[in-house]
Amino acid sequence: MNIKKILRRLIIITLVIVSAFFVLSEVMETVHDRENKEKAFPGWLQGFMMEPYLPGIHRMNQGTQERLAGTIKDRWLLAEYPVFLYGMEAAGEDIFSAESDYDRLMMLEGSDEDNKAIAGGDLEYDESAMHLEKGLADALLAENGMYLENQATQPEEAAEQISDNTPAGFVPVRSKSYSYRWEELQDYEALIKAFYAVDSTTQAGEELLGAEKLLSRDMRLQGGTDKPQILIYHTHSQEAFADSVPGDESTSIVGVGEHLASILRQRYGYNVMHFTESFDKESRDYAYGNSLPVIEKLLAEYPSIEVVIDLHRDAMPESRRLVMDLQGKPTAQIMFFNGLSRTAKGEIEYLENPYLDDNLAFSFQMQAACNEYYPGLARRIYLKAYRYNMHLCPKTLLIELGAQNNTVEEMKNACEPLAHVLSLVLNGEEPKR
Repeated sequence: MNIKKILRRLIIITLVIVSAFFVLSEVMETVHDRENKEKAFPGWLQGFMMEPYLPGIHRMNQGTQERLAGTIKDRWLLAEYPVFLYGMEAAGEDIFSAESDYDRLMMLEGSDEDNKAIAGGDLEYDESAMHLEKGLADALLAENGMYLENQATQPEEAAEQISDNTPAGFVPVRSKSYSYRWEELQDYEALIKAFYAVDSTTQAGEELLGAEKLLSRDMRLQGGTDKPQILIYHTHSQEAFADSVPGDESTSIVGVGEHLASILRQRYGYNVMHFTESFDKESRDYAYGNSLPVIEKLLAEYPSIEVVIDLHRDAMPESRRLVMDLQGKPTAQIMFFNGLSRTAKGEIEYLENPYLDDNLAFSFQMQAACNEYYPGLARRIYLKAYRYNMHLCPKTLLIELGAQNNTVEEMKNACEPLAHVLSLVLNGEEPKR
């Protein structure tokens, strides 16, 4: 038998197999609709047909009894377009997590970190991330206003709090304008309602989130100031604001990061390293993958670093501005962001984070201190499915500071209370149990 005949037979066999696959997938959909989500054909037959010729699709479907969002042939056709495939699956609250898809998940971390849900190809802002219920938020802001009015009647006391290194006009508050009753937040649902927004792609759970557990973690710095203590960097260094000047790094998120670093150094005495290398100059895709080995190397070179801050800005609809009045200044609101390394279906084992409990405790204590000293400054902590390189250091914060429609001034004004709250937590002064 010559080579041409062999090739011809192989082509015919391949065409028959592919055709049969498409026919069977259509049969599966029809029967699925008719029989209330029962499988259209046995799993062993599906495996027999798919494993030799389409192993990637078959393995994505292994280990789950639920029908994957979209048809199998849709997944096959969209396999090279992971963002569209992710959107199709997120609509069904299912994210594929086969180890062979690690690179795609890393890409999704970079392209879908913003506080949004993909549905039908459109990006829609999730309102649950706004801080607190309106009634409670208004009450906290009213208390904050009353406190500031009281401060204004005591100019000598306020003046004592302003050193040469504190920007004129900002006074770090010395007493709380609101105090939590922690005994009322022992219930999991009450804690979630008060502190968190959980993205539909992930799940939290009482084993992760409990007030006593989150408050009990010691976040105090252990080392001295002779070596770097805090690292600030930007996975997305190209993020800019309403009045940013193109090409002027000082008016981008990098400039805001330097402003925060300066306050922490000059006012609070910390040894801060601000790393300004860009990981997203060409594209946001794989920005976390690009930054991972670089930050790992930095932490290996400087083992004295105890705190890692990945500083970002959020993306919002133009009609929504994340700004509040703080001590008479327009101030951008902030949001702490945690990746849980788990989808709505369970843990992503190969995105392991040994420091997840520490990460969650750090953002929780920061959130609590923000709410007690500067009510209205912080939105709810946002929880999402991936890891976002938060596994590199126990005291890691991913901070979304303002959004694209804030001004540079509003962003820099927010650095003042943020630095103060960070000092309270790192010194062990707050939050009080």
